[in-house]
Amino acid sequence: MPGFGDLVQKAFYLGVGLASYAGEKAGSKLSEMRSQVQKLADEMVARGEMSTEEARRLVEEMMKQAQQQQVSEAESNSENQASTSSEPRRIEILDDEQSSSPEVPNDEVDKLRDKVKQMQEELRRLQHD
Repeated sequence: MPGFGDLVQKAFYLGVGLASYAGEKAGSKLSEMRSQVQKLADEMVARGEMSTEEARRLVEEMMKQAQQQQVSEAESNSENQASTSSEPRRIEILDDEQSSSPEVPNDEVDKLRDKVKQMQEELRRLQHD
C-alpha cells in the first residue's frame, strides 16, 4: 500500500495531461480549418465572386459552426460516459478489515486521504482556471 499515493498522483497527472493534449489537438485542428477557410475566401475574393466583407463573415460563420459542432460533440460524448458530471468520479477509500494485505497504520491512511483531498481541490482549481 505504500505506492497508493504515487498511484493516485500519477492518475491525476495522467488526467491533466490528457485534458491538456485534447485541448491542444482541438486548437490545432480549429486553426488549421481557419487557415483553409481563409484561403478559400481569399481565392473567391480574388476571382471577384465575393467582397472582402462577405469573405470575412464567411470565415467567422464557418468558425462559429465548427466550434458549436465541437461543443455539441463533446457534450454528447460526456453524456455517453457513465457519469455526466463535470467533476471527476469520486473514489472512496473504505476500511476493509478482511483484507489480505498487511495492516496500514491509521496515520498513513489519514495522510493518504488528505493527499487525495488536496489533489481534488487542485483539480477543481485547474478546471476553473
